[in-house]
Amino acid sequence: MVGNWRALIVVLAVLSLGAAVQAQGLAPMPRIGFLSYDVEPSPISTSFLQGLRDLGYVEGRDFVMEYRSARGHNDRLPALAAELVRARVDIIVTRGTAATVAARAATRTVPIVFGSAGSPVEKGIVASLARPGGNVTGLALPVGISKALELLKEAVPGTVRAVFIYDPSALTPNSYRETYLNTVQAQAAALNVKLRSVPLREPQGVPRVFAEIDRGTNGLVLLNAGLLILRQEQLCGLALQRRLAAVSTGRSFPAAGCLAAYGENVPEMYRRAATYVDRILKGARPSDLPVEQPTRFELVINQKTAKALGLTIPPSLLLRADQVLE
Repeated sequence: MVGNWRALIVVLAVLSLGAAVQAQGLAPMPRIGFLSYDVEPSPISTSFLQGLRDLGYVEGRDFVMEYRSARGHNDRLPALAAELVRARVDIIVTRGTAATVAARAATRTVPIVFGSAGSPVEKGIVASLARPGGNVTGLALPVGISKALELLKEAVPGTVRAVFIYDPSALTPNSYRETYLNTVQAQAAALNVKLRSVPLREPQGVPRVFAEIDRGTNGLVLLNAGLLILRQEQLCGLALQRRLAAVSTGRSFPAAGCLAAYGENVPEMYRRAATYVDRILKGARPSDLPVEQPTRFELVINQKTAKALGLTIPPSLLLRADQVLE
């Protein structure tokens, strides 16, 4: 009789273990939505995935990715964000300010992690850097151009007239944009540079933007955001054709042919964004995760472009550069 009871206990244990394994196998994997203005997957989303791998996550085993890409048409971002919410993703990772704003408008419950959003407090994306509040947190992207203007003046001391090209969707809402552009004008005036701000509103608008650049302009400042990143090769190429010294706040622009850049390592920011996703999947709330700001900025100079423009970069500037492209 005792033997029968022992056999029954073994059978029940095996059945219980099998049920547990089956339940575990049927449990849905976390779904991570990736909302971007760019074509995805891209080097940026690849950096995010690498960050997850560094933490021990394997795609297809531990999580599933859902990509939504506006492909440069930021007016599509709200609909794409709504699609991710309907797809019942567990977390939305956003690339850029416009995508972050669209995701935040689409849901106040699904956690949102932005890998790069400019001035998130000023734009009302989070309540504060230390205490974001709500369902949004991530890494803030500086959007000031004062260092880029200083770089332009140091590389080309004769710069007196310059054009600042920006993506309006990265400077929303309108009240913030107005304040920001006024600040930019004041920064340029302090360096004795007459600056004109010109928006790039659609991916096909680069030739039109250059058509608006007046003769006598000898400098170009490019904001590291949205449409400008998508069209950086075209922007840098046209700048070289027009013999304009072009600097940017994004370190990838010199590799595309611009003269120089001073900015943060955005791919590294997305690797860091993976740590936010990890903590949220383990139970943390976005409202309790402070927004990070980059602490390292890199100076990149394209010496080949400088030679093509007939410029001699000051030796002191070359010595400070983190990378010089020959």
